Amino acid sequence: MTDGGATIDGWACPMPLRDQPNIVMGHGGGGKLSAELIEHLFLPAFRNEHLEGLADASVLDLPPGKIAISTDSFVVRPRIFPGGNIGELAINGTVNDVAMAGADPKFISVAMILEEGMPIDELAWLVQSMAKAAETAGVQLVTGDTKVVDRGHGDGVYINTTGIGILRDGVDIHPRNVQPGDAVLVNGTIGDHGMAIMSVREGLEFESTIRSDTAALNHLVAALLDAGLEVRAMRDPTRGGLAATLNEFAAAAGVGVVVDERSLPVDRAVASACEMLGMDPFYVANEGKVVVVVPDDQADRALDVMHANELGEGAVRIGEIVADHPGLVVARTAIGATRVVDTQVGEQLPRIC
Repeated sequence: MTDGGATIDGWACPMPLRDQPNIVMGHGGGGKLSAELIEHLFLPAFRNEHLEGLADASVLDLPPGKIAISTDSFVVRPRIFPGGNIGELAINGTVNDVAMAGADPKFISVAMILEEGMPIDELAWLVQSMAKAAETAGVQLVTGDTKVVDRGHGDGVYINTTGIGILRDGVDIHPRNVQPGDAVLVNGTIGDHGMAIMSVREGLEFESTIRSDTAALNHLVAALLDAGLEVRAMRDPTRGGLAATLNEFAAAAGVGVVVDERSLPVDRAVASACEMLGMDPFYVANEGKVVVVVPDDQADRALDVMHANELGEGAVRIGEIVADHPGLVVARTAIGATRVVDTQVGEQLPRIC
């Protein structure tokens, strides 16, 4: 692999794995091959005091109070795409799900379902990418599991993750809390991840490469909470895109949402790709974006806080919560008309995470 990724030649104790350059069924059998994979690949990448004993469970010291826990599975194809890969996506996605509850992500578990025949050097590259993503987010991988399935039954690798975070005292962030008059903000351009996946999958070329926005948002979320802002609700608009998130807010609180289409931040290449493929950016997945609802009088301060963070430099206000048409999301178009932005029955882009 390139881009500074790991290769077998760089491992400190690689000899047992040189005999098996690709994943074989024995790597998931719990015997010597499994132990070698853990000892020479996973443990060096994620080493910490919780993993050293290699037990089936880790004992964690958590302070009194509430925790947030989230679990997710990642089956994206292709597993390496512009701007990211399935490994860092798995870490970032789970960190973000925990952060959306207003919690500080601390620990993560990872289970890998490997396909027989997957090159071990590619797996090593993905693992190193995951380790870097975890370090950036400030979380520790504390337990994990590996299984191997027959060739042709796994698409290389599937990853399941569970994240645990500590909830701040007094924090109650939930879609049911949004109120008429609140402002709706987003931290940057929408649709980047979904169109990055689609461009690679379909072999499409545009003026510039569309890159996934995959990123851990917990530091941005922490900055908003540290500023004392009254965050009513937050969501990372992944599958179903911005439309699914806004409809969740509307349904949970029995309110309406009005979005100004002209204010939606959409990268020009993403907009062109959507137009070419007949897709609506409202419904395209994101992996490094957060939708934030705050009281109207706190919107400008929230934007200032977001702009000060690298992941919030493009933050804008996109709409507001209203008492009219409860349960519905509507968009004001550039010509002054309005249209309903409903939740899709299926997905525009399968397997985007």
